[in-house]
Amino acid sequence: MKSVGARLALWYALAATVSFASLSLAGYFTLQRYLIHHLDMLNEAEFQQIKAHLGRDHETLSADVINARIRETTEYASVLFYIDVHGKEVGTVFRSSNLHGQTIPDIPHERTFNAQLPDIGTMRVGEFILAPYDVVVATPMHPVSTVMEAYFEMSATLLALMLAVSAGLGLWLSRLALRPLRLIQATANRISSDNLSERIPVAAVQDEISNLTRLLNEMFDRLESSFNQIRRFTADASHELKTPLSMIRLHAEQLLLEDRLTPAQQEAVHVQLEEIDRLTKIIEDLLFLSRAEAGAITLDMRSQSPNTFLHAFEQDARVLVEHAGLRCVCIHIGEGEVAFDAKWIRQVLLNLLTNAVAAAASRGIITIRSVLRAPKWSVSVEDQGMGVPVEKRDQIFERFVRLSPSEGSAEQGTGLGLAICRSVVDLHGGRIFAIAPETGPGLRVIFELPASEVLPEKPAEEDSALKRNARAELTPASR
Repeated sequence: MKSVGARLALWYALAATVSFASLSLAGYFTLQRYLIHHLDMLNEAEFQQIKAHLGRDHETLSADVINARIRETTEYASVLFYIDVHGKEVGTVFRSSNLHGQTIPDIPHERTFNAQLPDIGTMRVGEFILAPYDVVVATPMHPVSTVMEAYFEMSATLLALMLAVSAGLGLWLSRLALRPLRLIQATANRISSDNLSERIPVAAVQDEISNLTRLLNEMFDRLESSFNQIRRFTADASHELKTPLSMIRLHAEQLLLEDRLTPAQQEAVHVQLEEIDRLTKIIEDLLFLSRAEAGAITLDMRSQSPNTFLHAFEQDARVLVEHAGLRCVCIHIGEGEVAFDAKWIRQVLLNLLTNAVAAAASRGIITIRSVLRAPKWSVSVEDQGMGVPVEKRDQIFERFVRLSPSEGSAEQGTGLGLAICRSVVDLHGGRIFAIAPETGPGLRVIFELPASEVLPEKPAEEDSALKRNARAELTPASR
Protein backbone atom coordinates (compact mmCIF):
# COMPACT_ATOMS: atom_id res chain seq x y z
CA MET A 1 0.00 0.00 0.00
CA LYS A 2 1.32 3.43 -0.95
CA SER A 3 -0.98 5.32 1.42
CA VAL A 4 0.32 5.81 4.96
CA GLY A 5 -3.26 6.34 6.15
CA ALA A 6 -4.34 2.99 4.70
CA ARG A 7 -1.39 1.24 6.33
CA LEU A 8 -2.14 2.86 9.69
CA ALA A 9 -5.81 1.86 9.39
CA LEU A 10 -4.81 -1.71 8.51
CA TRP A 11 -2.35 -1.94 11.40
CA TYR A 12 -4.91 -0.53 13.81
CA ALA A 13 -7.59 -2.95 12.59
CA LEU A 14 -5.21 -5.92 12.83
CA ALA A 15 -4.00 -4.91 16.30
CA ALA A 16 -7.54 -4.40 17.58
CA THR A 17 -8.77 -7.64 16.01
CA VAL A 18 -5.83 -9.70 17.28
CA SER A 19 -6.29 -8.23 20.76
CA PHE A 20 -10.00 -9.04 20.72
CA ALA A 21 -9.30 -12.54 19.37
CA SER A 22 -6.74 -13.15 22.12
CA LEU A 23 -9.19 -11.99 24.79
CA SER A 24 -11.95 -14.11 23.27
CA LEU A 25 -9.69 -17.17 23.23
CA ALA A 26 -8.66 -16.59 26.84
CA GLY A 27 -12.32 -16.11 27.74
CA TYR A 28 -13.21 -19.35 25.93
CA PHE A 29 -10.87 -21.47 28.02
CA THR A 30 -11.70 -19.58 31.21
CA LEU A 31 -15.42 -20.11 30.69
CA GLN A 32 -14.87 -23.78 29.86
CA ARG A 33 -12.87 -24.35 33.04
CA TYR A 34 -15.46 -22.44 35.03
CA LEU A 35 -18.33 -24.59 33.71
CA ILE A 36 -16.44 -27.84 34.24
CA HIS A 37 -15.58 -26.76 37.77
CA HIS A 38 -19.27 -26.23 38.45
CA LEU A 39 -20.02 -29.70 37.08
CA ASP A 40 -17.47 -31.09 39.55
CA MET A 41 -19.18 -29.18 42.34
CA LEU A 42 -22.55 -30.52 41.19
CA ASN A 43 -21.22 -34.08 41.22
CA GLU A 44 -19.82 -33.56 44.71
CA ALA A 45 -23.17 -32.16 45.93
CA GLU A 46 -24.92 -35.24 44.60
CA PHE A 47 -22.41 -37.48 46.38
CA GLN A 48 -22.99 -35.61 49.62
CA GLN A 49 -26.74 -36.15 49.23
CA ILE A 50 -26.22 -39.89 48.64
CA LYS A 51 -23.92 -40.07 51.65
CA ALA A 52 -26.51 -38.37 53.85
CA HIS A 53 -29.26 -40.78 52.76
CA LEU A 54 -27.13 -43.83 53.44
CA GLY A 55 -26.40 -42.61 56.93
CA ARG A 56 -23.47 -43.28 59.19
CA ASP A 57 -24.16 -46.99 59.39
CA HIS A 58 -23.77 -47.55 55.64
CA GLU A 59 -21.06 -50.13 56.27
CA THR A 60 -23.60 -52.42 58.00
CA LEU A 61 -26.22 -52.06 55.30
CA SER A 62 -26.87 -54.81 52.82
CA ALA A 63 -26.51 -54.32 49.11
CA ASP A 64 -30.25 -54.36 48.61
CA VAL A 65 -30.82 -51.66 51.22
CA ILE A 66 -28.10 -49.50 49.74
CA ASN A 67 -29.58 -49.95 46.30
CA ALA A 68 -33.05 -49.03 47.52
CA ARG A 69 -31.91 -45.94 49.41
CA ILE A 70 -29.77 -44.62 46.58
CA ARG A 71 -32.45 -45.27 43.98
CA GLU A 72 -35.01 -43.51 46.14
CA THR A 73 -32.69 -40.53 46.43
CA THR A 74 -31.51 -40.27 42.78
CA GLU A 75 -34.50 -41.39 40.77
CA TYR A 76 -35.78 -37.85 40.30
CA ALA A 77 -32.38 -36.72 38.96
CA SER A 78 -31.86 -39.58 36.52
CA VAL A 79 -31.71 -37.13 33.62
CA LEU A 80 -28.86 -35.19 35.19
CA PHE A 81 -26.72 -37.75 37.01
CA TYR A 82 -25.26 -41.14 36.19
CA ILE A 83 -24.31 -43.06 39.33
CA ASP A 84 -22.29 -46.20 39.87
CA VAL A 85 -21.53 -47.62 43.38
CA HIS A 86 -19.19 -50.57 43.66
CA GLY A 87 -16.68 -52.15 46.00
CA LYS A 88 -13.71 -54.42 45.57
CA GLU A 89 -15.17 -57.24 47.64
CA VAL A 90 -18.92 -56.87 46.95
CA GLY A 91 -18.77 -55.69 43.33
CA THR A 92 -21.42 -53.33 41.97
CA VAL A 93 -24.15 -52.55 44.50
CA PHE A 94 -25.89 -49.79 42.51
CA ARG A 95 -26.01 -48.63 38.92
CA SER A 96 -28.46 -45.97 37.74
CA SER A 97 -30.96 -47.11 35.17
CA ASN A 98 -29.96 -44.41 32.65
CA LEU A 99 -26.59 -46.15 32.17
CA HIS A 100 -28.42 -49.04 30.49
CA GLY A 101 -26.11 -51.58 32.04
CA GLN A 102 -22.90 -49.77 31.01
CA THR A 103 -20.06 -49.15 33.40
CA ILE A 104 -18.60 -45.69 33.79
CA PRO A 105 -14.92 -45.87 32.80
CA ASP A 106 -12.32 -45.42 35.51
CA ILE A 107 -8.99 -43.62 35.13
CA PRO A 108 -6.50 -44.67 37.80
CA HIS A 109 -5.31 -41.98 40.21
CA GLU A 110 -7.80 -39.46 38.80
CA ARG A 111 -10.72 -38.19 40.87
CA THR A 112 -12.27 -35.91 38.22
CA PHE A 113 -12.03 -36.59 34.52
CA ASN A 114 -13.97 -36.78 31.26
CA ALA A 115 -15.26 -40.09 29.96
CA GLN A 116 -17.02 -41.22 26.80
CA LEU A 117 -19.93 -43.69 26.76
CA PRO A 118 -21.78 -44.99 23.70
CA ASP A 119 -25.29 -43.56 23.22
CA ILE A 120 -24.65 -41.13 26.07
CA GLY A 121 -21.68 -39.07 24.94
CA THR A 122 -19.08 -37.24 26.96
CA MET A 123 -19.56 -37.05 30.70
CA ARG A 124 -17.83 -35.27 33.54
CA VAL A 125 -16.98 -37.93 36.10
CA GLY A 126 -16.28 -37.50 39.80
CA GLU A 127 -15.02 -40.45 41.89
CA PHE A 128 -15.61 -40.34 45.65
CA ILE A 129 -14.66 -42.75 48.46
CA LEU A 130 -17.35 -43.96 50.86
CA ALA A 131 -15.57 -46.91 52.45
CA PRO A 132 -15.84 -49.68 51.61
CA TYR A 133 -17.47 -48.39 48.40
CA ASP A 134 -16.40 -46.20 45.51
CA VAL A 135 -19.15 -43.84 44.46
CA VAL A 136 -18.87 -42.61 40.85
CA VAL A 137 -21.12 -39.68 39.88
CA ALA A 138 -21.15 -38.44 36.25
CA THR A 139 -22.88 -35.48 34.63
CA PRO A 140 -23.33 -35.08 30.84
CA MET A 141 -21.06 -32.50 29.15
CA HIS A 142 -23.64 -31.63 26.53
CA PRO A 143 -24.76 -28.36 28.24
CA VAL A 144 -21.14 -27.24 28.46
CA SER A 145 -20.58 -28.05 24.76
CA THR A 146 -23.75 -26.14 23.83
CA VAL A 147 -22.63 -23.09 25.79
CA MET A 148 -19.11 -23.19 24.30
CA GLU A 149 -20.45 -23.53 20.75
CA ALA A 150 -22.71 -20.53 21.31
CA TYR A 151 -19.78 -18.63 22.80
CA PHE A 152 -17.60 -19.52 19.77
CA GLU A 153 -20.27 -18.41 17.26
CA MET A 154 -20.85 -15.17 19.14
CA SER A 155 -17.10 -14.52 19.36
CA ALA A 156 -16.64 -15.19 15.63
CA THR A 157 -19.46 -12.78 14.80
CA LEU A 158 -18.05 -10.13 17.12
CA LEU A 159 -14.57 -10.71 15.67
CA ALA A 160 -15.80 -10.01 12.13
CA LEU A 161 -17.70 -6.99 13.37
CA MET A 162 -14.64 -5.84 15.27
CA LEU A 163 -12.51 -6.11 12.13
CA ALA A 164 -14.95 -4.01 10.08
CA VAL A 165 -15.51 -1.40 12.79
CA SER A 166 -11.81 -1.11 13.67
CA ALA A 167 -10.90 -0.74 9.98
CA GLY A 168 -13.39 2.10 9.57
CA LEU A 169 -12.39 3.70 12.85
CA GLY A 170 -8.70 3.27 12.00
CA LEU A 171 -9.19 4.94 8.63
CA TRP A 172 -11.00 7.85 10.27
CA LEU A 173 -8.33 8.19 12.96
CA SER A 174 -5.52 7.98 10.39
CA ARG A 175 -7.12 10.69 8.27
CA LEU A 176 -7.53 12.82 11.38
CA ALA A 177 -3.93 12.21 12.46
CA LEU A 178 -2.51 12.80 8.96
CA ARG A 179 -4.53 15.96 8.29
CA PRO A 180 -1.56 18.20 9.26
CA LEU A 181 0.66 16.24 6.86
CA ARG A 182 -1.85 16.70 4.02
CA LEU A 183 -1.89 20.42 4.79
CA ILE A 184 1.92 20.45 4.66
CA GLN A 185 1.85 18.58 1.34
CA ALA A 186 -0.75 20.91 -0.21
CA THR A 187 1.14 24.03 0.89
CA ALA A 188 4.51 22.65 -0.21
CA ASN A 189 3.04 21.83 -3.65
CA ARG A 190 1.88 25.43 -4.03
CA ILE A 191 5.27 26.86 -3.10
CA SER A 192 7.48 27.32 -6.14
CA SER A 193 10.14 29.71 -7.36
CA ASP A 194 7.37 32.20 -8.13
CA ASN A 195 5.67 31.79 -4.76
CA LEU A 196 8.38 31.38 -2.13
CA SER A 197 6.75 33.77 0.33
CA GLU A 198 3.97 31.35 1.33
CA ARG A 199 4.49 29.37 4.52
CA ILE A 200 2.92 26.29 6.11
CA PRO A 201 0.57 27.10 9.03
CA VAL A 202 2.06 25.94 12.35
CA ALA A 203 -0.20 24.43 15.01
CA ALA A 204 -0.04 25.81 18.55
CA VAL A 205 0.76 22.38 20.02
CA GLN A 206 4.30 21.20 20.53
CA ASP A 207 4.57 17.84 18.76
CA GLU A 208 6.60 16.13 16.05
CA ILE A 209 4.45 17.46 13.20
CA SER A 210 4.60 21.07 14.39
CA ASN A 211 8.38 20.74 14.75
CA LEU A 212 8.56 19.37 11.20
CA THR A 213 6.43 22.29 9.98
CA ARG A 214 8.76 24.81 11.62
CA LEU A 215 11.77 23.07 10.10
CA LEU A 216 10.21 23.20 6.61
CA ASN A 217 9.32 26.88 7.02
CA GLU A 218 12.91 27.62 8.02
CA MET A 219 14.09 25.76 4.93
CA PHE A 220 11.70 27.79 2.76
CA ASP A 221 13.05 30.96 4.36
CA ARG A 222 16.58 29.99 3.35
CA LEU A 223 15.41 29.06 -0.17
CA GLU A 224 13.57 32.35 -0.57
CA SER A 225 16.63 34.26 0.57
CA SER A 226 18.86 32.34 -1.88
CA PHE A 227 16.43 32.83 -4.79
CA ASN A 228 16.13 36.54 -4.05
CA GLN A 229 19.90 36.90 -3.94
CA ILE A 230 20.24 35.10 -7.29
CA ARG A 231 17.51 37.23 -8.86
CA ARG A 232 19.03 40.44 -7.55
CA PHE A 233 22.47 39.38 -8.74
CA THR A 234 21.19 38.48 -12.22
CA ALA A 235 19.19 41.69 -12.54
CA ASP A 236 21.97 43.89 -11.15
CA ALA A 237 24.67 42.20 -13.24
CA SER A 238 22.55 42.44 -16.39
CA HIS A 239 21.79 46.10 -15.74
CA GLU A 240 25.37 47.03 -14.86
CA LEU A 241 26.87 45.26 -17.85
CA LYS A 242 24.78 47.19 -20.35
CA THR A 243 26.68 50.44 -19.74
CA PRO A 244 30.25 49.14 -20.31
CA LEU A 245 29.09 47.21 -23.37
CA SER A 246 27.55 50.36 -24.77
CA MET A 247 30.83 52.20 -24.20
CA ILE A 248 32.82 49.44 -25.91
CA ARG A 249 30.41 49.55 -28.84
CA LEU A 250 30.76 53.35 -29.15
CA HIS A 251 34.56 53.14 -29.15
CA ALA A 252 34.52 50.37 -31.77
CA GLU A 253 32.17 52.35 -33.99
CA GLN A 254 34.35 55.43 -33.49
CA LEU A 255 37.35 53.47 -34.76
CA LEU A 256 35.42 52.52 -37.89
CA LEU A 257 34.29 56.10 -38.48
CA GLU A 258 37.86 57.46 -38.25
CA ASP A 259 38.84 55.21 -41.17
CA ARG A 260 42.41 54.74 -39.93
CA LEU A 261 42.33 50.96 -39.68
CA THR A 262 43.66 48.43 -42.10
CA PRO A 263 41.13 46.04 -43.74
CA ALA A 264 42.17 43.27 -41.33
CA GLN A 265 41.68 45.55 -38.33
CA GLN A 266 38.29 46.69 -39.64
CA GLU A 267 37.24 43.05 -39.98
CA ALA A 268 38.32 42.43 -36.38
CA VAL A 269 36.29 45.41 -35.18
CA HIS A 270 33.22 44.15 -37.06
CA VAL A 271 33.61 40.77 -35.33
CA GLN A 272 33.83 42.58 -31.99
CA LEU A 273 30.64 44.50 -32.76
CA GLU A 274 28.84 41.24 -33.60
CA GLU A 275 29.96 39.70 -30.31
CA ILE A 276 28.91 42.85 -28.45
CA ASP A 277 25.46 42.59 -30.04
CA ARG A 278 25.30 38.94 -28.98
CA LEU A 279 26.29 39.79 -25.41
CA THR A 280 23.78 42.62 -25.32
CA LYS A 281 21.04 40.21 -26.46
CA ILE A 282 22.00 37.71 -23.74
CA ILE A 283 21.98 40.43 -21.09
CA GLU A 284 18.57 41.69 -22.21
CA ASP A 285 17.19 38.13 -22.13
CA LEU A 286 18.59 37.53 -18.65
CA LEU A 287 17.17 40.81 -17.43
CA PHE A 288 13.76 39.86 -18.83
CA LEU A 289 13.86 36.42 -17.16
CA SER A 290 14.83 37.99 -13.83
CA ARG A 291 12.00 40.49 -14.06
CA ALA A 292 9.54 37.77 -15.07
CA GLU A 293 10.51 35.56 -12.13
CA ALA A 294 10.25 38.55 -9.79
CA GLY A 295 6.77 39.34 -11.14
CA ALA A 296 7.88 42.75 -12.40
CA ILE A 297 6.55 42.26 -15.96
CA THR A 298 3.22 43.96 -16.60
CA LEU A 299 1.25 42.45 -19.46
CA ASP A 300 -1.07 44.46 -21.68
CA MET A 301 -3.79 41.79 -21.70
CA ARG A 302 -6.42 42.50 -24.35
CA SER A 303 -9.18 40.25 -25.59
CA GLN A 304 -8.59 39.86 -29.33
CA SER A 305 -9.06 37.48 -32.22
CA PRO A 306 -6.22 34.96 -32.68
CA ASN A 307 -7.13 34.75 -36.38
CA THR A 308 -6.42 38.45 -36.91
CA PHE A 309 -3.23 38.27 -34.86
CA LEU A 310 -1.87 35.27 -36.79
CA HIS A 311 -2.82 36.78 -40.13
CA ALA A 312 -0.63 39.78 -39.32
CA PHE A 313 2.19 37.55 -38.03
CA GLU A 314 2.00 35.24 -41.06
CA GLN A 315 3.56 37.82 -43.39
CA ASP A 316 6.69 38.17 -41.25
CA ALA A 317 6.84 34.41 -40.69
CA ARG A 318 6.83 33.70 -44.44
CA VAL A 319 9.63 36.21 -45.03
CA LEU A 320 11.76 34.68 -42.26
CA VAL A 321 11.16 31.10 -43.37
CA GLU A 322 11.45 31.63 -47.11
CA HIS A 323 14.67 33.60 -46.62
CA ALA A 324 16.15 30.36 -45.26
CA GLY A 325 15.00 28.41 -48.33
CA LEU A 326 12.09 26.75 -46.53
CA ARG A 327 8.31 26.83 -46.90
CA CYS A 328 5.82 28.07 -44.33
CA VAL A 329 2.27 26.78 -43.80
CA CYS A 330 -0.07 28.65 -41.47
CA ILE A 331 -3.35 27.06 -40.38
CA HIS A 332 -5.94 28.56 -38.07
CA ILE A 333 -9.12 26.79 -36.97
CA GLY A 334 -11.84 28.25 -34.78
CA GLU A 335 -13.35 31.64 -34.10
CA GLY A 336 -13.46 33.58 -30.87
CA GLU A 337 -11.31 35.76 -28.64
CA VAL A 338 -8.39 35.19 -26.30
CA ALA A 339 -6.93 37.60 -23.76
CA PHE A 340 -3.18 37.98 -24.34
CA ASP A 341 -0.39 40.54 -24.82
CA ALA A 342 0.22 40.60 -28.58
CA LYS A 343 3.77 41.92 -28.23
CA TRP A 344 4.97 39.09 -26.01
CA ILE A 345 3.07 36.31 -27.81
CA ARG A 346 4.59 37.59 -31.06
CA GLN A 347 8.01 37.28 -29.39
CA VAL A 348 7.18 33.69 -28.40
CA LEU A 349 6.22 32.81 -31.97
CA LEU A 350 9.37 34.47 -33.35
CA ASN A 351 11.56 32.51 -30.94
CA LEU A 352 9.84 29.24 -31.83
CA LEU A 353 10.00 30.02 -35.54
CA THR A 354 13.71 30.90 -35.33
CA ASN A 355 14.48 27.62 -33.60
CA ALA A 356 12.39 25.69 -36.14
CA VAL A 357 14.21 27.34 -39.06
CA ALA A 358 17.59 26.52 -37.49
CA ALA A 359 16.63 22.87 -36.95
CA ALA A 360 14.66 22.25 -40.17
CA ALA A 361 16.03 20.27 -43.05
CA SER A 362 16.90 21.96 -46.32
CA ARG A 363 13.76 22.93 -48.29
CA GLY A 364 11.59 21.56 -45.51
CA ILE A 365 8.24 22.87 -44.32
CA ILE A 366 7.58 24.89 -41.15
CA THR A 367 3.96 24.48 -40.04
CA ILE A 368 2.25 26.96 -37.74
CA ARG A 369 -1.06 25.52 -36.58
CA SER A 370 -3.55 27.45 -34.44
CA VAL A 371 -6.65 25.77 -33.01
CA LEU A 372 -9.20 27.67 -30.93
CA ARG A 373 -11.52 25.32 -29.10
CA ALA A 374 -13.02 25.76 -25.67
CA PRO A 375 -11.47 26.15 -23.20
CA LYS A 376 -8.07 26.92 -24.74
CA TRP A 377 -6.18 28.36 -27.68
CA SER A 378 -3.44 26.00 -28.87
CA VAL A 379 -0.62 27.12 -31.16
CA SER A 380 2.10 24.79 -32.45
CA VAL A 381 5.23 25.34 -34.52
CA GLU A 382 6.42 22.18 -36.25
CA ASP A 383 9.61 21.57 -38.19
CA GLN A 384 10.93 18.62 -40.19
CA GLY A 385 14.39 18.54 -38.67
CA MET A 386 16.13 15.82 -36.71
CA GLY A 387 13.92 16.24 -33.65
CA VAL A 388 14.83 16.13 -29.96
CA PRO A 389 15.20 12.97 -27.84
CA VAL A 390 12.22 12.29 -25.56
CA GLU A 391 14.27 12.57 -22.38
CA LYS A 392 15.44 16.09 -23.32
CA ARG A 393 12.15 17.65 -24.44
CA ASP A 394 11.51 19.11 -20.99
CA GLN A 395 15.10 20.28 -20.56
CA ILE A 396 15.08 22.49 -23.67
CA PHE A 397 12.92 25.04 -21.81
CA GLU A 398 15.60 25.56 -19.15
CA ARG A 399 18.15 28.36 -19.29
CA PHE A 400 21.34 27.86 -21.32
CA VAL A 401 20.33 24.38 -22.51
CA ARG A 402 21.74 23.93 -25.98
CA LEU A 403 21.61 20.69 -27.93
CA SER A 404 24.43 19.37 -30.04
CA PRO A 405 23.87 19.13 -33.81
CA SER A 406 23.33 15.36 -33.43
CA GLU A 407 20.47 16.05 -31.02
CA GLY A 408 18.46 18.26 -33.31
CA SER A 409 20.10 21.70 -33.27
CA ALA A 410 21.79 22.95 -36.40
CA GLU A 411 23.18 26.12 -34.81
CA GLN A 412 24.28 26.96 -31.31
CA GLY A 413 22.23 29.82 -29.83
CA THR A 414 22.26 31.39 -26.38
CA GLY A 415 19.97 28.77 -24.87
CA LEU A 416 17.58 31.43 -23.57
CA GLY A 417 14.94 31.63 -26.31
CA LEU A 418 12.75 28.76 -25.11
CA ALA A 419 13.24 29.79 -21.47
CA ILE A 420 11.81 33.21 -22.39
CA CYS A 421 8.93 31.49 -24.22
CA ARG A 422 8.09 29.51 -21.11
CA SER A 423 8.21 32.60 -18.88
CA VAL A 424 5.90 34.54 -21.22
CA VAL A 425 3.43 31.66 -21.49
CA ASP A 426 3.49 31.18 -17.69
CA LEU A 427 2.71 34.87 -17.24
CA HIS A 428 -0.34 34.34 -19.47
CA GLY A 429 -1.49 31.42 -17.32
CA GLY A 430 -0.77 28.84 -20.01
CA ARG A 431 1.70 26.04 -20.60
CA ILE A 432 4.29 25.12 -23.22
CA PHE A 433 5.68 21.71 -24.13
CA ALA A 434 7.30 19.78 -26.96
CA ILE A 435 6.20 16.55 -28.64
CA ALA A 436 7.07 14.57 -31.75
CA PRO A 437 5.13 15.29 -34.95
CA GLU A 438 2.29 12.96 -35.88
CA THR A 439 4.22 11.76 -38.93
CA GLY A 440 7.87 11.96 -39.89
CA PRO A 441 10.88 13.41 -38.07
CA GLY A 442 11.11 16.81 -36.46
CA LEU A 443 9.78 18.57 -33.37
CA ARG A 444 6.45 20.14 -32.53
CA VAL A 445 6.45 22.85 -29.85
CA ILE A 446 2.99 23.74 -28.52
CA PHE A 447 1.83 26.50 -26.21
CA GLU A 448 -1.70 26.75 -24.87
CA LEU A 449 -3.52 29.79 -23.46
CA PRO A 450 -6.95 29.90 -21.83
CA ALA A 451 -9.66 31.15 -24.20
CA SER A 452 -12.08 33.85 -23.05
CA GLU A 453 -14.73 33.37 -25.75
CA VAL A 454 -15.08 30.62 -28.37
CA LEU A 455 -17.70 30.65 -31.12
CA PRO A 456 -19.28 27.42 -32.44
CA GLU A 457 -17.00 25.82 -35.01
CA LYS A 458 -18.19 25.53 -38.58
CA PRO A 459 -18.44 21.92 -39.75
CA ALA A 460 -16.17 22.24 -42.77
CA GLU A 461 -13.80 24.84 -41.33
CA GLU A 462 -10.89 22.50 -40.62
CA ASP A 463 -11.13 20.74 -44.00
CA SER A 464 -11.19 24.04 -45.88
CA ALA A 465 -8.17 25.32 -43.91
CA LEU A 466 -6.20 22.19 -44.67
CA LYS A 467 -7.06 22.30 -48.41
CA ARG A 468 -6.18 25.99 -48.60
CA ASN A 469 -2.78 25.44 -47.03
CA ALA A 470 -2.17 22.27 -49.01
CA ARG A 471 -2.34 24.44 -52.15
CA ALA A 472 0.11 26.82 -50.49
CA GLU A 473 2.55 23.95 -49.94
CA LEU A 474 2.60 23.22 -53.66
CA THR A 475 3.64 26.83 -54.44
CA PRO A 476 7.47 27.14 -54.68
CA ALA A 477 9.07 29.34 -52.06
CA SER A 478 10.24 32.74 -53.22
CA ARG A 479 13.96 33.28 -53.34
